[in-house]
Amino acid sequence: MTDTKPLVLVVEDEHQMRTLLRLALASHGFRVLEVETGREALQQAAAHTPDLVLLDLGLPDMDGLDVTRRLREWTATPVIVISARGHERQKVEALDAGADDYLTKPFGSAELMARVRVALRRAARTAQDPLTSVVLIGELRIDIARRLVSVGDKEVHLTPIEYKLLVTLSKHAGMVLTHKQLLDQVWGPGHATQMQYLRVYMAQLRQKLEENPAHPRYLVTEPGVGYRLKSET
Repeated sequence: MTDTKPLVLVVEDEHQMRTLLRLALASHGFRVLEVETGREALQQAAAHTPDLVLLDLGLPDMDGLDVTRRLREWTATPVIVISARGHERQKVEALDAGADDYLTKPFGSAELMARVRVALRRAARTAQDPLTSVVLIGELRIDIARRLVSVGDKEVHLTPIEYKLLVTLSKHAGMVLTHKQLLDQVWGPGHATQMQYLRVYMAQLRQKLEENPAHPRYLVTEPGVGYRLKSET
């Protein structure tokens, strides 16, 4: 019988960290495949088609950013970067390269598993037909097929740009999207420096969706990096 447990490819050259990751994942029912180099990561990803990749940036043979870019040339498998590089610029670089999320070392197993579950849920949701999907987060409901948005029993009227921004975030719910990613996807290439557009429309969305826009429940700012639509509240 084929094992249907999700397979996680762990790409980490530190033995102790690999052991911690393996134990945490195995205790939650995941299968684990471990490699130490970027070259091995690319080979094993192609050979085994993992459900998720946990990727350290500081590998002995190549930078994890290059591994991420290479993976994104042919697979949409979720990639969560795990790294001691905690500066905002490095997080942005990893996310812009195609990573789905970023965890700064040290981190706890509870946070790790929460990020893993979010990434797998998003991947499963993306695999569904987007024309028939409905996103439910707390009281927020986004009916993509009917282009309807509601909070509780109240329909919310959005402008076309507001709606496109919200749907873009919803397709990656739980994941941070960088300013550049949002500007490219919502306004198109050539608008990557137009940060004022993004700030204005995010403020408008919060006014319409949040009970308290100053302390948002759904639309969260990742300082210096971008925005995240929470996957659960």
